[in-house]
Amino acid sequence: MRISGFTFVRNAIDLYYPIVEAITSILPICDQFVVAAGDSTDGTTELIRSISDPKVKIIETVWDKTRVSGTSNAQQTNIALDACSGDWAFYLQADEVVHEDDLQLLADRMRACLEQRRVEGLLFDYLHFYGDYDHYQNSHGWYRREVRIVRTGIGVRSWRSAQGFRRDGEKLHVVPSGGRIFHYGWVRPPRHMTRKTHAFATLHAGAEAANARFPDLSEPFDFGRLHGRVLFSGTHPAVMHQRIAAKKWEVRPGRSRHRHDMWHNRLLSFLENRILGFRVGEHRNYIVLQRW
Repeated sequence: MRISGFTFVRNAIDLYYPIVEAITSILPICDQFVVAAGDSTDGTTELIRSISDPKVKIIETVWDKTRVSGTSNAQQTNIALDACSGDWAFYLQADEVVHEDDLQLLADRMRACLEQRRVEGLLFDYLHFYGDYDHYQNSHGWYRREVRIVRTGIGVRSWRSAQGFRRDGEKLHVVPSGGRIFHYGWVRPPRHMTRKTHAFATLHAGAEAANARFPDLSEPFDFGRLHGRVLFSGTHPAVMHQRIAAKKWEVRPGRSRHRHDMWHNRLLSFLENRILGFRVGEHRNYIVLQRW
């Protein structure tokens, strides 16, 4: 069994993406790791080269600036996916990291599913850290699971803005992997968070709309009223320890109202977490196989 890791990235240094930590977190179980490295202006491609592992393959790309709705993300993801030579392709975005405690479990799961052709992908549980490394979001609207390992050679493609995958436009048939994705997309120094959110808005709505929303990129990001956060009591992946130790910012409640701060989402979160035990209208871009 061969395992390929893959990702895409652009301007990870300026936007404070833990791209090196993401790659190296699963490198021990990968036979190759393919990176679609966009036309960065901050030395990101050189940073990836500094990993100095022969398993890392860099494909230098130029982003299509005319694309909107996040389709550049899917395009770049597919460039890396198409270069994967393994039986399984293990996808991580530039702000997603896997815990070393899960690696053997994941390798065993892929091996167990290898001949089970009905299994097209493996599903991960998510921890969405928000504001700092000590709290994660557990509110309505934050997706709890997503597919991050896909079978190669069956026509799997990145879906929409690259959150998940589909095959011929249809949802993948998947099984739980037992693994966790530590998502650090909302953990940055406040000014880096503003620049990252501006870049994200540019990809989805275009430069004009992004500039109107964020006219001053030096302005610290307002993380909102911090509703819905849960204190994290576990351990972070070892590859993140140095970055976490270097943290020098504090997050305090702000004035902005993010989705999880809205009263109706707070009510839904209370009902889901305390009474219902499930998410109302939960995002599920996959079909979980009960028998395989």
